[in-house]
Amino acid sequence: MKVIQTHALLTLILLCPAGSAQANWLTLDFPGALSTRVQGIDGDNVVGSYEDASGNQHGFLREGTTWVTLDFPDATHTEPHGVDGDGIVGWYEDAFGNHHGFLYNGTTWTSLDFPGAPATLAYGIDGDNIVGSYAYAPGRGYGFLYDGTTWASLYLGTALYTNASDIDGDKVVGSWFRPATTHGFLYSDGIWRTLDFPGARHTAAHSIDGGDIVGNWSESGGDHGFLYDGMAWTTLDFPGADDTYIYGIDGGNVVGYYWDGSGEHGFIYTIPEPGTIFLLALGGLALLRKGKP
Repeated sequence: MKVIQTHALLTLILLCPAGSAQANWLTLDFPGALSTRVQGIDGDNVVGSYEDASGNQHGFLREGTTWVTLDFPDATHTEPHGVDGDGIVGWYEDAFGNHHGFLYNGTTWTSLDFPGAPATLAYGIDGDNIVGSYAYAPGRGYGFLYDGTTWASLYLGTALYTNASDIDGDKVVGSWFRPATTHGFLYSDGIWRTLDFPGARHTAAHSIDGGDIVGNWSESGGDHGFLYDGMAWTTLDFPGADDTYIYGIDGGNVVGYYWDGSGEHGFIYTIPEPGTIFLLALGGLALLRKGKP
C-alpha cells in the first residue's frame, strides 16, 4: 500500500505543476478593468484584451510592467491575440459589426481581410507569417496562412470549421470542429495530425513554441489548460479557479486567463525547471518516509 501511495504522490508532483508550484502563477489584471484576458506572449511582452468600467472592450500590450491600451482606429472592439517582436496581430469589430484581422507594428495599423470573405480573424504571428480564420458561409470557415503577400487556405475537408491559432516556423496549430466535438491539430509539411487530450470531449490547441503546444480541454466539470510536449499531456489549472484557458507560450512561460466567480483574470505561469520538479519529488518522498510507522 505504501508503494502505491508513493507512486501516486510522484504522479501528482510530476504531472500537476499547479498543485506543487503555486508560486509560479501570477495574476495579470489591467489596472481598473472589470475583466482581463491575456492571449499572447513574446519575451517580456504580453498582449490581450480588457473590459473597462463602462463595459467597452480594448486591447492591451504589457511591456514588462507597463500597460498600454491598443485600439484599432474607430473600432468598437479590439482584441490582440499574438505578438512576435514588434508585430501584434488580432481582430477588431467596426461600426457596422464586421470583423477584420489586423497587424500593428507599434506605429501603423493594417487591416487584414481574406479576399472575398465576410469576416477575418488573425490569431498568430511568426516573422512575416500570420495565421487565423475566415468565414466563407454562415457557421463555416477555414484557417488561413498569410505571408504578407499571398493568402492560403488551411482546412480539413471533413470539418465544419478549421481555425489556425498559431505558427512557429513551418508548424501551425489550431482546432477543427464537428457537431458536438472539437479537436486540436498540428499541421506541418502538408500533414495534419489530430491532437486530443486523453478522455476529453473537446480539445483546442492555441499556441506552439518549438516542441511545446498549449491549449484547452474540457469535460462536464469545466475547462482546463494543458501543456503537450509531443509525448506527455499535462493539465494546467490556475489554483482555486473554476475554469482555466491557456492561449500562449514562449520558452518557459505560459499565458491565458481564468474564471474564479469574481470575473476573468489574466495570468502568466512559469513552467518549473526539471531540477525543481525533481527536488519537489524528493521532498514528497521524504515526507512519506518520515510518516511511516
